[in-house]
Amino acid sequence: MNPIRTPSVEKITVHIGTGESGERLTTAEKLLETIVKQKTVRAKAKKTIPAFSIKKKEPIGCKVTLRGKRANEFLKTALNILENKLNTSQFDANGNFSFGIEEHTDFPGMRYDPSIGIFGMDVSVALKRPGYRISRRKIENHKIPGNHRLTKDDAISYVKSKYGVEVV
Repeated sequence: MNPIRTPSVEKITVHIGTGESGERLTTAEKLLETIVKQKTVRAKAKKTIPAFSIKKKEPIGCKVTLRGKRANEFLKTALNILENKLNTSQFDANGNFSFGIEEHTDFPGMRYDPSIGIFGMDVSVALKRPGYRISRRKIENHKIPGNHRLTKDDAISYVKSKYGVEVV
């Protein structure tokens, strides 16, 4: 196969939404830092929702972006938690996919602590092919040709072959 056509993981974004700031958010940040071994960034509310007492620009979650070797290791661990099964509905038209992990205690080495509670997280995986930089560079940027873009089928076959995932 052509090495320029082989997809790879560009980045993985792991997000924990607490819905509130304060002590619950700080515990979620510490928990996410221990799982991924990287510093977190706070996610702020985009608009005010009075029913949930959320104000605009108030921190309501935390997230981490993983790249390279660390991203591949985390993805293998996270897919093992899901027993290497994904649905076709979890893939989008551009070849990216997302899934959720219901409990942080499923990760190896994590135990349930009643004072912390249970946190779930969202994992979003962005795939790319070599040459995608032409659309993001500052000078002489171009569109990615249609025959070089990743599709849903490309992403599914890549995840099946690289990570041994069963797509149902």
